Amino acid sequence: MKEATQNYDGSQAIESDTVPDDEIYILRLYVAGQTKKSLAAFANLKKICEEHLGGRYRIEIIDLVENPQLAKGDQILAVPTLVRKLPQPIKKIIGDLSNTERVLVGLDLLPERCTQ
Repeated sequence: MKEATQNYDGSQAIESDTVPDDEIYILRLYVAGQTKKSLAAFANLKKICEEHLGGRYRIEIIDLVENPQLAKGDQILAVPTLVRKLPQPIKKIIGDLSNTERVLVGLDLLPERCTQ
């Protein structure tokens, strides 16, 4: 069962099934309201997580219209921006996340290609 929780900063977090914290990806998606691009980024991210992370993720949605001060912490210059907080190192991807291969490479999830 998946549930959405409210973070201390007013952002929403989407929790995956119960998984040990050391195996979970913590992903923060910065958006500016519910624009077409923001909604597309969330839908694309959720699909990628379901297909490639198998329940080992937590998505935090941070709406900078409601909480603009939160952009400073992760040095957000454009929206939508995805920030991979864990596992380290921190990674950032800007855009609507429609290029699945680019997102997988950015999150270090793309399996190594076989060379023959």
